[in-house]
Amino acid sequence: MTLNVNPLTILIVVISLLIAHLQYRLWLGDGSIREIKAYQLRLDELTKEVEEKRQRNEALYAEVEDLRKGQDALEERARDELGMIREGETFFQVIE
Repeated sequence: MTLNVNPLTILIVVISLLIAHLQYRLWLGDGSIREIKAYQLRLDELTKEVEEKRQRNEALYAEVEDLRKGQDALEERARDELGMIREGETFFQVIE
């Protein structure tokens, strides 16, 4: 028995299989849309984290520069963080 297959039918089957394969790779395979979205979310998180750390570093660099410049910065820090006062000053604590 001879099977008479139309070449157009073979072409349609091959193209359908190719499309199915490409759709699988697009949605579920390596480099799929889901995977790309997950990578993009992680990249956004890391970018935000880097920006926060960059701002923190800038603030620390500014504080180091202030400490290097002079006694005023040291005195201000001692007053704020340690509650120190100069001799002859009166300390008033305001409670809200």
